Amino acid sequence: MVFEELDSEKGPISFLKDKDYLIQDRDSFFDLIYSAASDTVAVHSSHFPELFFDLKTGFAGEIFQKITNYQKRFIIIGDYSNIASKSFKDLIYESNKNGKVIFVGTLAEAVQLLK
Repeated sequence: MVFEELDSEKGPISFLKDKDYLIQDRDSFFDLIYSAASDTVAVHSSHFPELFFDLKTGFAGEIFQKITNYQKRFIIIGDYSNIASKSFKDLIYESNKNGKVIFVGTLAEAVQLLK
């Protein structure tokens, strides 16, 4: 797993640069957060399978719970304009307000929302 370690005004960020890495289950998520050098991890939305974006699967909820339990911050960079699910859009809105899991288009936007 290849990370770019970035410094921001709100602390260090480990940005996953490995384009082939897929967060397909709890174990691959744990591998990701424990391989990162900082408590804030940034990934592109393409690192998640489609089931992450379907809240009925419970996968996103499981990831969110682990982030909270292990006191991490998580940034998911992508284009969310085509998401049809109202419940997922609500999740994005609430998550961005909370500042622990952030869905944004750019890393610069994410830094502004980090808590």
